[in-house]
Amino acid sequence: MSFAVDASFSAPPSRWLLALEGRALPELALFGAALPLLARAPRGDGHPVIVIPGLMASDLAMRPLAAFLRGRGYAAQGWGLGRNLGPLPGVEDRMIARIETLRRTHGRKVSLIGWSLGGIYARQIAKRLPDDIRCVISLGSPFKGSPRATNAWKVYEYVSGFRSEDRDQHMGGAIDTPPPVPFTAIYSRSDGVCSWRVCRENEGLMTENIEVEGSHCGLPHNPAAAFAIADRLALPEGSWSKFDRASGWRPWLFRDPDR
Repeated sequence: MSFAVDASFSAPPSRWLLALEGRALPELALFGAALPLLARAPRGDGHPVIVIPGLMASDLAMRPLAAFLRGRGYAAQGWGLGRNLGPLPGVEDRMIARIETLRRTHGRKVSLIGWSLGGIYARQIAKRLPDDIRCVISLGSPFKGSPRATNAWKVYEYVSGFRSEDRDQHMGGAIDTPPPVPFTAIYSRSDGVCSWRVCRENEGLMTENIEVEGSHCGLPHNPAAAFAIADRLALPEGSWSKFDRASGWRPWLFRDPDR
């Protein structure tokens, strides 16, 4: 299904949803409680995975997800570039160097998982290094529609020094163009920071959307998102297929995004 994205997709989430972002802390506790169940998620093949934080966040925010993925058998690690303050000079080159080093060290393609702004980085870097990237997964990343369809665009402009409208001038060109590798967009309709409408990709042969329930700030430790990530990463390289949300208990957690 193709999602039409136009100027009407410019409104950020309501103030009510933004206020509900306080759910992120209870969601972290829920993630810890769900770890025994998440132990049933598919195991990995040891390939390297980089988890990229969102705006104003650091690897600390991604630590629970990285630890979970290491427990599932991946060489998962943070981006190692400190706090994400936007596409400042040197960020792109350092990310590329890190990926190329991991590719040489492990002899395997690298998967990228990015939360919010980090997911945009992941998409754009994959366009620069398509032969080195196995797959890309975004978590609540606003890559479609208006750059102001979020409650964070003013913060982005303040800390980065860039205008939000100029985002296509950094890292790989137009951000609404999907990367040339398998791509999964995970999003929540109750996201209080980024409009869920601009966090979905047009469905295609190598693109898909997975909807979960939860806050924006809780997406890096959302249990349903973590299971979906493990499921996606476990696919054999070169044989990607869409996420199965219909089998067994899965319809209880994963809604049909086409509805």
